[in-house]
Amino acid sequence: MIGTGIGASGAAAAAVSIIYSNFALFCLSIFCLGILSGFTQLYRFTAADVVTKEFRTKAVSLVMVGGILAGFIGPSVASKAKDLIADAPFAGSYLFVILFHVLIVAILFMIRLPQPSVEEQTGETRPLKVIFSQPKFIVAVLTSMIGYGVMAMIMTATPLAMTEGSGHQFSDAAFVIQWHVVGMFAPSFFTGSLIHRFGAVPIIITGILLNLLCIGINFAGTDVYNYWFALFFLGMGWNFMFVAGTTMVTETYRPAEKAIVQGVNDFFVFGAAAFSSLLSGVVQTTLGWEAVNLSTIPLLGLAVIALLWYCYGFSNPKKLSMVEVESSSRTQK
Repeated sequence: MIGTGIGASGAAAAAVSIIYSNFALFCLSIFCLGILSGFTQLYRFTAADVVTKEFRTKAVSLVMVGGILAGFIGPSVASKAKDLIADAPFAGSYLFVILFHVLIVAILFMIRLPQPSVEEQTGETRPLKVIFSQPKFIVAVLTSMIGYGVMAMIMTATPLAMTEGSGHQFSDAAFVIQWHVVGMFAPSFFTGSLIHRFGAVPIIITGILLNLLCIGINFAGTDVYNYWFALFFLGMGWNFMFVAGTTMVTETYRPAEKAIVQGVNDFFVFGAAAFSSLLSGVVQTTLGWEAVNLSTIPLLGLAVIALLWYCYGFSNPKKLSMVEVESSSRTQK
């Protein structure tokens, strides 16, 4: 609710800043909306914490399904409310964002999440070096960072490549991005089941292959359908790597350690996404569309190396981790 309040304040400030043409206030308002995003990204961990271990992967995946609705509702509302206030384009859109936040608060009032247990508040914790040096944690964070970074790199540059590089209409770019969002979140209906059946590592590998398929399609041509298929597969690749990585992170901490582990994970993952988004525009305008795609291949190669190290190097994923052994012991007791 605190995060939603910050987001609502940001949306209100955005509307006011547009009406009075105050760019500094507009930047501050978007900063507040960014803070809200940091809160909402933890929803997936909340879902994982309150369900049984067997349903954990599906819970993380199903939380992501909301992105499908957002991909269609957001652009539609923004477009229809764009001219709601005369001489202040998009101010009306931000007013509707406030209404969305009011709806979120209403939903939160109906949710009864369990209070933090004694073990979560005062339980035994390990040194941070021990927690963050776990092979499973390293691989989970790294693959999520790479999955998000590659997605942000290519997705951010696509509208520029389509409109300025290939001469397509902005409506075509909007169509491609909309289906990219579908590709990002539609797999969430079954990603959790796939992880539960085959394990996180095979799903991450599948996500890497989907990203490589996206890059191959981008090199094959510059028609609208090339961008469409490429961005759709890019979204699916992101979903597989991100959901599987998140699932692995939930298996690396004790109850009293979850806050710091979840926070550190999201700091690195979304920091990588932000850096990639900034870098994408620079590479696109200076080196071109091909360079954007080529620059992501070494990152995917790094993810493959990390997985090989995890599977055949210093860690054996078939063995229960320390956290899983302790969890099983507590369950038996």
